[in-house]
Amino acid sequence: MKTLKFLILSILGLIFCFTEANAQLVVNVTEGQKKLMPIAIADFGGPKGADIASVVRSDLDRSGLFNVQDPKSFISKNYNVNLTPKFADWRAINTEALVIGEGAQSKNILKVEFRLWDIYGESQTLGLEFSSTDENWRRIAHKIADAIYKRLTGNTGMFDSRVVYVSESGPKTNRVKRLALMDQDGANPSYLTDGSEMILNPRFNATGQQIVYSALTDNGIRLWVFDIETGRKEAITGVGNMVFAPRFSPDGQSIVFSSESNGNIDIWAKNLKNGGLQKLTSDASIDTSPAFSADQKQIVFTSDRSGSPQIYKMNSDGSNAKRISFGQGQYSTPVWANTGDLVAFTKQINGQFQIGIMKSDGSGEKILTSAYLVEGPSFSPNGRAIIFEKEDSPGSQPALWTIDIDGSNLRKLTNNSYSSDPTWSPMLE
Repeated sequence: MKTLKFLILSILGLIFCFTEANAQLVVNVTEGQKKLMPIAIADFGGPKGADIASVVRSDLDRSGLFNVQDPKSFISKNYNVNLTPKFADWRAINTEALVIGEGAQSKNILKVEFRLWDIYGESQTLGLEFSSTDENWRRIAHKIADAIYKRLTGNTGMFDSRVVYVSESGPKTNRVKRLALMDQDGANPSYLTDGSEMILNPRFNATGQQIVYSALTDNGIRLWVFDIETGRKEAITGVGNMVFAPRFSPDGQSIVFSSESNGNIDIWAKNLKNGGLQKLTSDASIDTSPAFSADQKQIVFTSDRSGSPQIYKMNSDGSNAKRISFGQGQYSTPVWANTGDLVAFTKQINGQFQIGIMKSDGSGEKILTSAYLVEGPSFSPNGRAIIFEKEDSPGSQPALWTIDIDGSNLRKLTNNSYSSDPTWSPMLE
């Protein structure tokens, strides 16, 4: 995947008109019954204009908060970014928000400006311009979708981000598992490893530029840190020959992981600057799948110390461990949302797997979806959605799916490849 060379954001006219009509141009993302906002995104003028508009439509549609209108239904043909639209034409098809844009190219630099209009308030509510190399036109589209999402929902977006996952090929008894990367909408998939080692548990750091993962070799399981920009990887030594389930700390200065030593599996932390190792658990049980809270003060993890796999929470130094899952079934793969208020998990009960969320104190458990196999949840950067692996039946193709944290908007992300173990990146810079 080609990285972004530069990205310039300039404000053309960030206008918030505090009229009663304009104040209503807001999507309520917390209400129990979602009311989708009708939004029209006209094809942008200039180079890549239609393609950029198509990506913006797709992003906003997949958010589950907008009724993205079919361009074939448009009455007005006035798509000039510098002219005020004919509001009556858009009201006639029940449009509430309208996006019009224009691109221009000089050598290999693509500049795209757009405006967001409140149709019933008859006012412009947002105007921005993005510039980058022309090869990054999709990122420009995702940036535009994020800006629209934030203006209309009040929450940060999630579209200018990526997903790291394990791409699987070959028979189930002899799978080749490669480290793979793609845009959050499934575009631009690429392989980061050659398939000579079996990849497990890939996880981003806080900048989204490094990935830590486990690799199964003839000598056990090792940890590696892969740099996306340079393509270089560095071995991370742990304790013993079985080191797995790694995650970066939010500040990127350390990694927590599970390691087998003297017949027991515990959670360890390694300081990446000085190489220091700290043992965080010392229980006669299997302690695994550690994940930091956003403020780095606590860690959630899975342990069978109570007789079955359950979710526990402890301070980041390993102290004050306590169980937080108390429902029926077995819990695993906990992960904290960047917002700090929710923990997602995998649950196995009555022959089914489930993806659920709970508050960080263990209360408010909610099951979002279930199937023959669903596992490995990861939150979107804004905490509004979760990506996970799903298999519908024994022997079926594992694929990646997304779902909103209210249990709605279940969507399949990958169709043509065996995909597993996804992690959503933070927003790209």
